[in-house]
Amino acid sequence: MQAEIERLFDHQPPAYTEEHFRLFAEFKAALNEGRVRAAEPCSTTATGWRVNAWVKKGILLGFRMGVVVDMSIDSARQPFFDKSTYPVKHFTEKSGVRLVPGGSSIRDGCYLGTGVTCMPPMFINAGAWVGDGTMIDSHALVGSCAQVGRNCHISAASQIGGVLEPVGAMPVIVEDEVLVGGNCGVYEGTVVKRRAVLGTGTILNRSTPVYDLVRRTVHRASGDEPLVIPEEAVIVAGARAVTSGPGKDWGISVYTPVIVKYRDAATDAKIQLEDLLR
Repeated sequence: MQAEIERLFDHQPPAYTEEHFRLFAEFKAALNEGRVRAAEPCSTTATGWRVNAWVKKGILLGFRMGVVVDMSIDSARQPFFDKSTYPVKHFTEKSGVRLVPGGSSIRDGCYLGTGVTCMPPMFINAGAWVGDGTMIDSHALVGSCAQVGRNCHISAASQIGGVLEPVGAMPVIVEDEVLVGGNCGVYEGTVVKRRAVLGTGTILNRSTPVYDLVRRTVHRASGDEPLVIPEEAVIVAGARAVTSGPGKDWGISVYTPVIVKYRDAATDAKIQLEDLLR
């Protein structure tokens, strides 16, 4: 499948044939079942993950092949138009997903594990992978190709950023048992290692360093390597003073995330309620 997807992506035909659409349907079925992923664990890399660029090519190929069609339930009262290759994902009660009524949207071509809870309204984009037992809360976004592990909580209004291009770029990775607090944002290929906790309003990206008060170090993205948040780190939104120029004179501070502790029994007790919600 990989070779055929890459060949079709790199050499666009004058028109797509029935055989091409069968190939894409097979590819999308593999995405839906979690058999292929835009990124997967890899013990030989610094981040513990590797990008599968060919999978991202396949997802982009779907947008290229599709045409805009009417996807409205009621075109007069609530019209929807999108690419024919990416309708909403189909679920049944046997899917093992708790999809609470109220306006959520989950695009076809993503994987949701058993016991995932989707609180309305939320959105999961094509290419995403969400592990067993994870909760995606109200107004939360899981972007294209983002990888979210098992038993995570993506809290209300948080955004797990997506990435399709460039095809070699690392998507956002959130490993197992991570708590992402309300109104957080994780962007630009950031890797959040297992059991980390992001306090309300924490923003993580390539541009903003993370100050570790416990280990007395600064975590940064470097070159092609993304920002990596250590296992069990507890991060809050902080500030650091501007030390030169008008910013210093005016007493201005700029935002920075701060690791204030590493997860312990007290942290676990504070987030115990989540198990009751699943």
